Amino acid sequence: MNKLFDRDNLKILPLSSRVNKLNIEQDVVDPSTWILDLSNEAMEDVEKTADDLRRAKRDGAARILTYGAHSIKNGLGKVLARLAEKGWLTHLVTNGAGVIHDWEFAYQGRSGEDVQRYATEGQFGIWDETGRYINLAIVVGAYNGLGYGESVGEMILKEGLEIPSDEELKYAMLSGVECANFPPAPREVLDADQDSQAEILDHAAAAADLLRTKRRFNLSDGWNRIPHPYQDYSVAYHLRRNNILFGCCPMIGCDIIYTHPANRCSAIGRAAERDFLSFANSVSQLEGGVYLSVGSAVLSPMIFEKSLSMSRNIARQKRSQIDDFDIHVVDLAKSAWDWTRHGEPPMSDPAYYLRYCKTFSRMGARMSYCSADNRSWFAALLSTLEKNPA
Repeated sequence: MNKLFDRDNLKILPLSSRVNKLNIEQDVVDPSTWILDLSNEAMEDVEKTADDLRRAKRDGAARILTYGAHSIKNGLGKVLARLAEKGWLTHLVTNGAGVIHDWEFAYQGRSGEDVQRYATEGQFGIWDETGRYINLAIVVGAYNGLGYGESVGEMILKEGLEIPSDEELKYAMLSGVECANFPPAPREVLDADQDSQAEILDHAAAAADLLRTKRRFNLSDGWNRIPHPYQDYSVAYHLRRNNILFGCCPMIGCDIIYTHPANRCSAIGRAAERDFLSFANSVSQLEGGVYLSVGSAVLSPMIFEKSLSMSRNIARQKRSQIDDFDIHVVDLAKSAWDWTRHGEPPMSDPAYYLRYCKTFSRMGARMSYCSADNRSWFAALLSTLEKNPA
């Protein structure tokens, strides 16, 4: 029998004891004062992206941004929020680290630990509040039918979490058992159609996760206040407040919240599945739209190609298509290959192994690649759009 690592034996330190490299009040990007460091080619890419966003917004097509954690670490949270609040973006998605840095900025105004130091000390990522509160937000959010991004945004927005009573959770679990086995059951369970019964079962499983977490950490019923004094710097906060689609597509074990005993991967799976399918639904509305991928070398191309394939599968059954849209990719890596003119390079060329460009170039849409610092690129994009929104 395989033995499992016991996280209960970890020495978990308070987040306040961690040395951080980043201070959001000092590192925040203000487009009105930011000194742009962009090449002529990068500025042309900004102008082209702005034109595409204007057209897509005018036509009511999807305008999706997928970004990596460094966009948040670089102080771009308020810039991304403004792009969304002004209607230039309809859906934002990031990875687990993108949510973690965003939350830590909202909670304490600081983020970015010294990985080499703390990994050597056996302390990397093993911080109480980050692991406790983000995991708890997801367990509660999954029970309430929220996605990963929505769950964390809800906690930041409301500065706390509502914990259901044991009786409520037990009733939800019992309804699921009765729905599955059909012994004498509440009339609303027996009368439910197949889809409703599936929802009852899912809700029962989410209730079991939450009850387990509640007992493990002796959580009290009702409102649990969790102050977020720096919430205005948080993307998740602004998007949740304005009901703008925001998702997280994590990879199990890749983020520091998995080191904490409060971690429930079943709840993460439920919440992340919702975010992925919400993202796929936006991709299905991409005809005439714009897809931006900034600083996301792995997550963005991987979830996009699957979502686009599913969307095209449905579109073809309806005798329609999803081919007329623009993909703009931005990253720091240099690429001498002209992806726009020449398409995919041969395997003998190093550019072939620039994974995200290779993936996006295969998607059958117009793709451009820009090598640029994401702070300057986003600041220039927002300024360009606000100067000329029409």
